[in-house]
Amino acid sequence: MPINRKVPIRKCIATGEMLPKKEMIRVVRTKEGEVEVDLTGKKSGRGAYVSKSEAAIQTAKERNVFERQLEVKVPDQIYDDLLAIVRKELKA
Repeated sequence: MPINRKVPIRKCIATGEMLPKKEMIRVVRTKEGEVEVDLTGKKSGRGAYVSKSEAAIQTAKERNVFERQLEVKVPDQIYDDLLAIVRKELKA
């Protein structure tokens, strides 16, 4: 008899959707105050999740939601990295 495992659910900071953790990308603020994209979902620090869609990432950038959630200035490079990850997954 198969074991039903609980699927972790997270809320997208851009769209407000509740989605499985595997369908989202985590951005983390480390203890040193640096902001990084966390593809493993296990890095230490304050994290915020965004859906794996270009529209959600653009919304997050326009509304500065990462800056509010992580309480630190988020460089544009983070948004570029997120878009590159999403586009790479769409091609695969």
